[in-house]
Amino acid sequence: MNMKVRFFLVSGLCIGIVLKMFVFDIARVHGSSMEPAVRENSLVVINKLAYGLAGPLSSSLFIQWAEPNKNDIILFIYKGKAVIKRCAACAGEGLEFSSDSGYSVRAGGKTYPLTEKQYQRIKFNNTVPEHTIMAIGDNHAHSVDSRDYGFIPVTHILGKVAGK
Repeated sequence: MNMKVRFFLVSGLCIGIVLKMFVFDIARVHGSSMEPAVRENSLVVINKLAYGLAGPLSSSLFIQWAEPNKNDIILFIYKGKAVIKRCAACAGEGLEFSSDSGYSVRAGGKTYPLTEKQYQRIKFNNTVPEHTIMAIGDNHAHSVDSRDYGFIPVTHILGKVAGK
């Protein structure tokens, strides 16, 4: 193999690695928590530059220049796993809780069901805390999300699902 071919192969490989680490990624969705918007086993493109620049091999942003908007489908790391959910409410948005006929929370103009345990965990928050979002799966009954593990710091949101 001549020197030019090696140079182009090595350059292409390096460019590909940089693009995958910092610009975009392709991920396979595991689980049904985002159905029907994102089906189980489908491939999605993640725009890693939507909100900032992630540190190499990091689960948080190194530099942040934007925050998610309500209804963005986002990617973040939770307990070492990549998670895709919808931004249901942004920092400062009000939360209205009900325990009348079952438990629920109204956030971002929609009402989401809660278990008693979820209700007890988050009922003391009247608004989404600053620099966080409430992330909830579209398939509420089969989603483990902010109702279970709390609000997501915006610096931990590593990308936005493109085209959704």
